[in-house]
Amino acid sequence: MAEIKLSEKLEKLAKEIESLTLIEMADLSKYLEKKFGVSAIPVAAASQPAASPTSQDAQKKEEKTTFTVILSGAGENKLGVIKAVREILPNLGLMEAKKLVESTPKELLKNVKKEPAEEAKKKIEAAGGKVELK
Repeated sequence: MAEIKLSEKLEKLAKEIESLTLIEMADLSKYLEKKFGVSAIPVAAASQPAASPTSQDAQKKEEKTTFTVILSGAGENKLGVIKAVREILPNLGLMEAKKLVESTPKELLKNVKKEPAEEAKKKIEAAGGKVELK
């Protein structure tokens, strides 16, 4: 560590502080905190180490509240999957649902809560289709 050059005044003050007892140092610390609104905690000790990227990713996955339901395949029972899609999206006509199922992968629902997303997934998988939740 490089030596810090202090002015004569600061050097004198530092020597006086070095000669204080622990109780006097604690009192001085409290006084400085109150007077100047500063903390006696060293800056390096006050900062927390950054969390590792893997733990941050795990937290993000746990906190995820909205999902996108993607139909990734119709499977063997295309007619059943079309019916399930129409149950999930009642505003779709038969032809629109058929086109959607035939042009997989397609997004069915976007930014929905976990429960409706899982419900849609169950319906599609029960009909023989393949679904991804993102």
